[in-house]
Amino acid sequence: MTTIQERFFEIDQMRGLAVIMMVLYHVLFDVYFFNIYPVDVTSGFWKIFAMVTASLFLLLVGVSFTISAARAEVAMDGRSLFLKFLKRGIFILLIAALITVVTWWYLGEGYIIFGILHLIGISIIIAPFFFHRRLLSLFGGIVFIVVGILLQAVRGPSLLLPLGVHPVSFYSVDYTPIFPWFGLVLIGIFLGELLYPGGKRGYSLPEFTQYGKLQEFPGTAFAFLGRHSLAIYILHQPVLILLLHPPWG
Repeated sequence: MTTIQERFFEIDQMRGLAVIMMVLYHVLFDVYFFNIYPVDVTSGFWKIFAMVTASLFLLLVGVSFTISAARAEVAMDGRSLFLKFLKRGIFILLIAALITVVTWWYLGEGYIIFGILHLIGISIIIAPFFFHRRLLSLFGGIVFIVVGILLQAVRGPSLLLPLGVHPVSFYSVDYTPIFPWFGLVLIGIFLGELLYPGGKRGYSLPEFTQYGKLQEFPGTAFAFLGRHSLAIYILHQPVLILLLHPPWG
């Protein structure tokens, strides 16, 4: 029986899988960026791989939000609940701002102005407005994705970068604008409301997934990575850069 505060191992494991996919892609990206080997990560399979990885992360942001919000609302009123996620979103945005400064200092051209962590911070602040609005989340998610696809051909001032509109010459190593990517978070909210109503698992898992292989290694390793995804996101690139392109090399 699932308790109200239990972590859902399947979510941690899916997030852990996304972490592994992210690290793999960034290894290949760094190999390409530092001209170590001519692997093309900007088109074809690896570009799709990167989009799938980002999509998985953002879907899980939405699912995890609904679980956290459902559990928090037991002891909080609406205002307190909003402030809880406002603070969390601002915390993530501060980390994202630090990443902007560091990549500007290290990379110069191509530094991260509005990457996936910026988007996650904004998403967590906006998400409470969609809490308990399952159909609005689904419809809104579809609208954000469609509008984002249409905006890909639109060019405009840098001020509109967070919305998916940018100058012709714009380039960033990580660009994840609100349109279309917030749409994935909204669809994740829809899935969270559907699959984890009230912060509880609303479906049954086969017995072997509850007591067998998925909770043994490597499932536990995936779950560990998933529980520490933010720290891994922050630290893995500096480690990769030191290994692949050390300043003393």
